[in-house]
Amino acid sequence: MKLVRFGRLGREKPGIIDSTGKIRDLSEHVSELSGANLSRKSLSKLARVKLDRLPVVGGRPRLGSCVTGVGHFIAVGLNYADHAAETGAPIPKEPILFSKAPSCIVGPNDDVTLPKGSEKTDWEVELAIVIGESCSYVREKDALDVIAGFCICNDVSERAYQLEGTGQWMKGKGCPTFGPLGPWLATPDEIRDVQKLGMWLEVNGRRMQTGSTATMIFGVKFLVSYISQFMRLEPGDVITTGTPPGVGLGKKPPVFLKPGDIMRLGIEGLGEQKQLVTAWGEG
Repeated sequence: MKLVRFGRLGREKPGIIDSTGKIRDLSEHVSELSGANLSRKSLSKLARVKLDRLPVVGGRPRLGSCVTGVGHFIAVGLNYADHAAETGAPIPKEPILFSKAPSCIVGPNDDVTLPKGSEKTDWEVELAIVIGESCSYVREKDALDVIAGFCICNDVSERAYQLEGTGQWMKGKGCPTFGPLGPWLATPDEIRDVQKLGMWLEVNGRRMQTGSTATMIFGVKFLVSYISQFMRLEPGDVITTGTPPGVGLGKKPPVFLKPGDIMRLGIEGLGEQKQLVTAWGEG
């Protein structure tokens, strides 16, 4: 299934994309794409719904983040060998973890707003995991059993906040609008091999990132197992798993976002995002 949330900000409804690409309204069958509604049991019920009996959503509605009510928004740093190389960092011996603020989550095509005075805001196309079951100490071989699905995350990052001064990564990762998710949540059966997905990102039509989940240092199943050793994961938690090479920080000279820029990004099987970059206080 490809699950979406559509509608005006704060009034989104759950939906599903049918075989023709149309959005069908799921709100009579599930109240929201959050929490326990993302469990295996709940998703199995949704999978049995006859799509041709659901109302078609007309027009081109705004898409919200594909999940809501996120408790933990966990990120993995330097998780692609080719990205670590472009930054000059050594290959991590174990995953580097930090948090993004759940309040930074927005829809896949919503504007991304630069923080006040920002001069070093960067892009990062990433594969995100959405958890579907409460779990601790998950065995790697069982990790897929606790995953509700996958989506795109643009892990927008303010590099000065992240790396300069006291150099705390989470300071540069959780600003408002720094976490677009979607367009859809793809359940695991939609993805043939999550470790062989092409990824890309463009700024103003210029290709910046081209990569594949095949170059992850720590794969999806390992990450879920590893993180669950240190915290209890809950339904709706999001783990964004790192980015391939081509970020602005790695360019020579570095290139960062400015108002008016347009980002487009995508991952094989997970659709595309598009964001206009705006200045703080615009609109």
